[in-house]
Amino acid sequence: MVNDAYPGLSGKTAIVTGGAKGIGAACVQFLAEQGANVACLDLDKEAGNSLAATIGPNVMSYGLDVSKSSLVHETVKKVAEDLGSPTLLVNNAGISHYGTVTETTDQQWDRILDVNLKSYFLCAREVIPYMLSAGKGAIVNVASVQSFMSQQRVAAYCASKAGIIGLSRAIAVDHAPTIRCNAICPGTVDTPMLADAIADVSDKEAILQECRDMYLMKRIAEPLEVAQLVAYLLSNLSSFITGQAIRIDGGIGLEIGASVRD
Repeated sequence: MVNDAYPGLSGKTAIVTGGAKGIGAACVQFLAEQGANVACLDLDKEAGNSLAATIGPNVMSYGLDVSKSSLVHETVKKVAEDLGSPTLLVNNAGISHYGTVTETTDQQWDRILDVNLKSYFLCAREVIPYMLSAGKGAIVNVASVQSFMSQQRVAAYCASKAGIIGLSRAIAVDHAPTIRCNAICPGTVDTPMLADAIADVSDKEAILQECRDMYLMKRIAEPLEVAQLVAYLLSNLSSFITGQAIRIDGGIGLEIGASVRD
């Protein structure tokens, strides 16, 4: 049964990159529940196929490296043929890397920027013509709270996420009023990327508790919470919102460290 809580999504074709796991998978499932036809783009095609099979016929999986221009071009064309012209885009694909500027190689830097930023440009470039032809479209780019602040040793990742905000603003300016484009900036989310980041840590629970304690809400986010914000920004409910970087971060960075005591 289609949930119509987010008007303007039912019957539309949405593309979600990095859609097989984590935030991307939550977006695929939630948008499908709103009646959208959803293309799940992911390097892990097997995981994408499995997700699509559990959701239903309005989800199709496409395996590709979204940082490769020719593959993106071919895949978006195939999505249009299979599901209809895409007018909704969620750029979510992302990878992490730990290292300072001096610790990061050319290859590591290029790979992070290629996946986390260039792929957003490539997918937008392919999908925007369909949106313009339809006379309407919406894009959500998944950035990070680290677009605004940084932990240690994430130079390439932090740069890529800050770049997403600038790209989102530029798309919003260039293609208004037909297309809206916003960025969302999650804090720590319970995803496979988080699990991978702490895979080699001996006391994983201590690290997770440290993550929880950073936030005013004293917890980390669930992927569905992020997906609901994405759906809102794609839907007609947000029709006067564009070019924004919206933080969904549990209030991190709002509180000064020391407290005043009597």
